Amino acid sequence: MAKKECVAQYKDESSMLRSRRDKMNTGEQSPVSTHHESTQEENTEDDRLSEGDSQSLNGTSAQHDQGIYSPNNEAQSTVFFLLVVLLSFSTRLYKIMEPPHVCWDETHFGKMGSYYINRTFFFDVHPPLGKMLIGLAGYMTGYDGTYPFLKPGDKYEHHNYWGMRGFCASLGSCLPPFAYLTVLELSQSLTAALITAAVLAFDTGCITISQYILLDPILMFFIMGAVLSMVKFNRQRYRPFSAPWWFWLVLTGVNLSGALGVKFVGLFVILLVGLNTARDLWSLLGDLHLSLMDFGKHLLSRVFGLILLPLFLYVTIFAVHFVVLNKSGPGDGFFSSAFQSRLIGNNLHNASMPEYLAYGSVITVKNLRIAGGYLHSHWHLYPEGVGAKQQQVTAYLHKDYNNMWLVHRPNDSDAQSGEPDLVRHGDIIRLEHKETTRNLHSHLHEAPLTKKHFQVTGYGINGTGDPNDLWQVEVCGGQKGNLVKVLRSKVRFLHRATGCVLYSSGKTLPKWGWEQVEVTCSPYLKETPNSQWNIEDHINTKLPNISLSVLKPHFLEILLESHIVMIRGNSGLKPKDNEMNSKPWHWPINYQGLRFSGVNETEYRVYLLGNPVIWWLNLVSLGLYVVMVAAASLALRRGVQLDKRRIEHCRVLLEGGGLLLLGWLLHYVPFYTMGRILYYHHYFPAMLFSSMLTGITLDTLLQSADLWLRPPYSHWLLRGGQAMLFLAILDSFYMFHPLSYGMRGPLAHDPDSTMAGLKWMDSWEF
Repeated sequence: MAKKECVAQYKDESSMLRSRRDKMNTGEQSPVSTHHESTQEENTEDDRLSEGDSQSLNGTSAQHDQGIYSPNNEAQSTVFFLLVVLLSFSTRLYKIMEPPHVCWDETHFGKMGSYYINRTFFFDVHPPLGKMLIGLAGYMTGYDGTYPFLKPGDKYEHHNYWGMRGFCASLGSCLPPFAYLTVLELSQSLTAALITAAVLAFDTGCITISQYILLDPILMFFIMGAVLSMVKFNRQRYRPFSAPWWFWLVLTGVNLSGALGVKFVGLFVILLVGLNTARDLWSLLGDLHLSLMDFGKHLLSRVFGLILLPLFLYVTIFAVHFVVLNKSGPGDGFFSSAFQSRLIGNNLHNASMPEYLAYGSVITVKNLRIAGGYLHSHWHLYPEGVGAKQQQVTAYLHKDYNNMWLVHRPNDSDAQSGEPDLVRHGDIIRLEHKETTRNLHSHLHEAPLTKKHFQVTGYGINGTGDPNDLWQVEVCGGQKGNLVKVLRSKVRFLHRATGCVLYSSGKTLPKWGWEQVEVTCSPYLKETPNSQWNIEDHINTKLPNISLSVLKPHFLEILLESHIVMIRGNSGLKPKDNEMNSKPWHWPINYQGLRFSGVNETEYRVYLLGNPVIWWLNLVSLGLYVVMVAAASLALRRGVQLDKRRIEHCRVLLEGGGLLLLGWLLHYVPFYTMGRILYYHHYFPAMLFSSMLTGITLDTLLQSADLWLRPPYSHWLLRGGQAMLFLAILDSFYMFHPLSYGMRGPLAHDPDSTMAGLKWMDSWEF
């Protein structure tokens, strides 16, 4: 009976509050809304219990904060929201111009903003929206795109950089207000929302990462925007197809496209919204009073708002990207010859060259694997213990004079007068490196990294070598006698002595190989892009030229190619020797930060590290949440008699907290599976969800004071706990704020340092 009484009581209160809310918001209910409510009222008590979590999250206005916040008191909520906005912007815009030099990854993303202003094409492993917005912010605030951003520590001098930093800081300042509104919607508790806002507003890590020209504040802005819009949309479920319902649905889709358009990490919030949507549709499908026609409308509206619209906007971002970056730049070599032909200033743009390969020609040879590189050699030799100590042959991703090769017959009898002979399918050739005059060579020594392949080297002097310098040209899909077409023919080079095929493995060589791409000779003769090449540059004054304008690819082709290059580039980001990186288990415990600026006591030092009190509080709250959810679930399952306020606490923990826990897991756990290099800043999207979960968990814990003490002692415990929590957050911010706003003078181990006594872990480096 206890279980049924609780359910009936909760049902009556939910109906009354939902009716009052709908009348306040709309004056009267739409027919669809009324029909859906009546459907819910006809559910059995057991169905109400199993589905009540969803309705409690989205359809009730719980007044469990003992007078601190009433959902109808919008003025009070607005005042606190404005206070959160003020604190957030003031903490992030403070000292925004300091230090006046390049810090950490500003060298990359500031430079890319300059590329957009100058319309110069470049390559990056992330989608373009973040860099595009940085460039736009710089352009709108007077930056002319001339600063080189060469390395951290370079002075900005007279260059105008405040607009780009200010733009990133402004988006980062939106995170605490967004989190405040999200938690307020999920919990209907002003205290929970204020705890969340305080945690984010006074976290030194969130402040630091928002103050510089980086992608992270832009990414987190769209992630939090998507989560807030999704929660707001969930609240509109009793007013389907109304203007607010459509507004929040469309805004969710816009933010999803923005998150993915900045970094591929945006896929995680897309998955979160997708799971929430699938659950919502499953609930609607189980409503037998909702016709299949109406369910179809719900399904199609979500397909439009959460799939088609974000996809259209995402593709539009790339369309703008390709239109703006129409000049040749440092990213050309990562892309195919056809892609390069569309870039103004590239040697293939509106170019003309001989159509067919001939003996005596000077050529460059490009691997057809995306980001496979140009066949390249240089004066450096392979080190001791790496095959034969002969000249290195690699694949290089940039245009360079050392990419040039001469095409010879095996016996050096190239035609010296008249029309040169053309190279055909099946011909035996020798490739001589133009700069060093050594021949492309292979032998039975194993390759440097791909041990089952053979080493490729440069061998001989002035073109004189041995039979291991001979290669047979094979046009893929060709027949004996077919000519080799420049750019259009896919060519393989078969080594005559060993029978292997010239191959770009895609693996990055160590520093002795200048971190270029390994070239091998593969004994596995299956045709793959790694073993296929095309002739890109072709110089031969004795042959007539043709226009290459026919090579320009269509938009969908360059869109697909750019994504393949980005994905492979991302997976190729491996730790370099002595490079600072971290592991996912380091992040939640705040094990190690990142130097943004300065190392010694004479420099202006900024250190990215989360406020340890806040981060460890988040970690403790995760454990508390699991324990509290287990207790709440057990109580509900066993039918323990609970008052309506306690039932609502359970609903908030299970629904609101469950959504945030899922968001944290989706943004954190996948990093354990990634092979690419990882840094501390990768945890910050997950930290947003952890902080919101902390607000709900600690608020619910404090609201449960009456479980241990009777009034008025429980009330004193509640107020005392809240006061101590906010004071601890403020005091810890005061102690650690130099991490964000800059430190000068002695290091932390010195008693005279501003951070003396605050180096609580040996792994911290400030």
